[in-house]
Order: sequence, then C-alpha cells, then structure tokens
Amino acid sequence: MSTPEPPDHPDTRRKIYAAYRAYFDLAERKRRWNVREDIPWDQCNAGIDPVVADVVQTFCMVELYLPDYVAKQLPPVRANRCRAWMLANWGYEESKHSMALEDWLVKSGHRTERQMEEIADGVLANEWQVLYGTPRAAVIYTMFQELATQLHYRNLRKVAGGRCPALDRVLELVMIDEAAHAQFFRQLVGIYLEVDRDGTLEQFRQVANTFSMPADQLLADGRQRVAAVKALKIFDEQVFFAEVFEPLLQQLGLTRADLRRRKVVPAA
Repeated sequence: MSTPEPPDHPDTRRKIYAAYRAYFDLAERKRRWNVREDIPWDQCNAGIDPVVADVVQTFCMVELYLPDYVAKQLPPVRANRCRAWMLANWGYEESKHSMALEDWLVKSGHRTERQMEEIADGVLANEWQVLYGTPRAAVIYTMFQELATQLHYRNLRKVAGGRCPALDRVLELVMIDEAAHAQFFRQLVGIYLEVDRDGTLEQFRQVANTFSMPADQLLADGRQRVAAVKALKIFDEQVFFAEVFEPLLQQLGLTRADLRRRKVVPAA
C-alpha cells in the first residue's frame, strides 16, 4: 500500500480532470479497437522467428500483472476521480494488450492454449508490489515506463519486419495506446511541477535514479528475458537515455541542472 500523501488541491484536481477528459474523448473518437475484428488473424505467419515469439511472450507476461497494477494503485487515489478513473480506463486498455498478445501466440502456433494457461498461472503465483511510496511518484514512474513500453513495441515491430501482418497490426495498435498513456502521464507530471516544483522534482530524481522496466524484477527468468530484448536491440540503457529520459526532460521544460543532486542512471 502506498504511503498517504496530502490530497491534491481542488484546482489541481480540476486541471487533472480536464486532462483526463481530453484524453478519454480523443480515445473514444480515434483510438478504440476490437481485439477480434481489427486484427487480420487469418494472416498469422507461423514462420516468424521463435526468438520474436519469446519476446512477445515476455511482453504478455508483464501485462498479466494487471490485477496487481490496478488493485494496489487505486486505493490511495480512490477519492480523486481523475486519477481513479484513469487507472480503471488504463486497466481496460492494458487488458486488451494482454489478450491480443496471447491470441497472436496461440493463433500463430507458437504457443498452445494450455501453455498460455500454465504461463498465466506461473506469473500470477507472485504479486507485483508498489515500487514507490507516493501516488505522485507512481505517476512519474508510469510516465517513464509507458514511453519505454511504447519503444519496446515499436522496436519489436521493426525486428519482426512486417513478416506477419497479424503481429504487425497487434504491435501497431498497442504501440499507439502506449504512446497515448505516456503523453497523459507526462501531462500529469507537468501539472504537479506547476503546483509543487520542489516536491515533484525530488520524486522525479528518485524515480529517474532507480528506474527499471517491470520484467527486470517481476519474472523468474527476468534477466534472461531482458538480455534477449537487448540482444535484439529493442531496448537498452542507450535507448532509455536518448528516447525516454532526454525527451521527457525537454518536454517538461527541465534540464540536467534541475536534477544535479544525483547522477541519473537507470537500474540494471
């Protein structure tokens, strides 16, 4: 359970709610998709490299912790309708990602339904724990993590090279969702910087110095799976700095001088 922090000022809540409604309305107009109908499942390519399928499985396994992600982050922000509703909406979208990835693994013949059941049972035997002590720090972490996740899907899509139209579409749809998530959480961080710059910067430093992707800690064979992602040049420390950390600093109007109290290095 996260440590309680003072509730947001009503003006801050209004700003956050306005950001959420803009996010939600745009998603309803342009970004909703159907797992069964919007992916060309009849064009699954069973000949895709098994190494690619293993990475798809890794991503699917991380998504399977969704019950913990929502259940453990929701109680501290229950009374903040924007934060609570965003978590509920985010959970809905992430559940689609998990189903789409699992469906591809099965329909492409790389995994059986029984294997996916066993994978899910193994994953859910352990619980994800909240990484940071306050909901605001969780927002900052999620901003980093969602942008990094978008890049994972984008770069896996490049590795797959369009050789499986079904997988290509799955990765495209999920990538677009993750980009929207990252943009929303970046807006929240921007709002918190406006209302409490010093407090938000302190939590920003903490997250930036300890950041790691969920697979690093969650999965029993997480190190091997992270190594496979690096070997395919999907994501590594260089990608984190060049395409996550530096762009977010710029977009938030921050500089390295704002973080001078520590050297920012993502956890291995």
